[in-house]
Amino acid sequence: MDINGIKFNKMNCSGNDFIIINNMDKKFDTDTFKKYVPYICKRKLSVGADGLIILEPSENVDFKWRFFNSDGSEAEMCGNGARCASKFSVINNISPNKLRFETLAGIIEADVYEHSVKIKMTPPHDIKIDYKILIDGKKYYISSINTGVPHVVKFVKELENYDVKKMGREIRYNTIFQPSGTNVNFVSVEDRQTIKIRTYERGVEDETLACGTGSVASAIIAYKKGFMKLPIYVKNMGGEIIKIDINQINDIQYDVFLEGEVANIYEGVLLIDSVKAFKG
Repeated sequence: MDINGIKFNKMNCSGNDFIIINNMDKKFDTDTFKKYVPYICKRKLSVGADGLIILEPSENVDFKWRFFNSDGSEAEMCGNGARCASKFSVINNISPNKLRFETLAGIIEADVYEHSVKIKMTPPHDIKIDYKILIDGKKYYISSINTGVPHVVKFVKELENYDVKKMGREIRYNTIFQPSGTNVNFVSVEDRQTIKIRTYERGVEDETLACGTGSVASAIIAYKKGFMKLPIYVKNMGGEIIKIDINQINDIQYDVFLEGEVANIYEGVLLIDSVKAFKG
């Protein structure tokens, strides 16, 4: 497959950066293209990104997406990616400012404003509060939730100096989360409406500057534990503050909204025929 000449946008929100491609005309086969994702997302050697998003036509809503982590694995959902994809669709006249699109986790609804995007998340599920896991024979108490993808939430006192990469990897690959693994969020409570998080993301296999679904997961768990009042503001390592609002329908059902700024950084064209890593 010759992917030279494919146009893309580089977009960012909360420190998460994404390569986004318009394939609404189905000019290329995404399943063939996806083998190139790890190379295109590789920092310093290529465009570089936390993930790559491809927009394709949908029979029912404005579009559907295929979301790939930087290692090439396909993910069900990404909150910050969803905000960027929504902004991209408006910029490229794919959708109106109020839109809906398909993900593997379900339908996402979005409102695109001048500088920010608000999305309604898919319903969270599999909420488990304060249970223990064993790591190297030691007990740790965690909570978990699926906000489109699985997340663990662990509250810590010294967030700044916490070894997120080491502990994140230990929890991500813990046997109780296999075979798919989990994302891991480490959270400190700053006040009744503010939390700060650091996230280890599967698929990236490292700490990222932000994670939208992780921010939502952390906010819901903090709210369920009685730490917070609404709305909740989440500080991430990218420097942005994300607003999360929760409408609790009953003990297990929630409507959850994620809102924050989105930046369209640059447009480009893939020209990779001279890079040996992309051959074959």
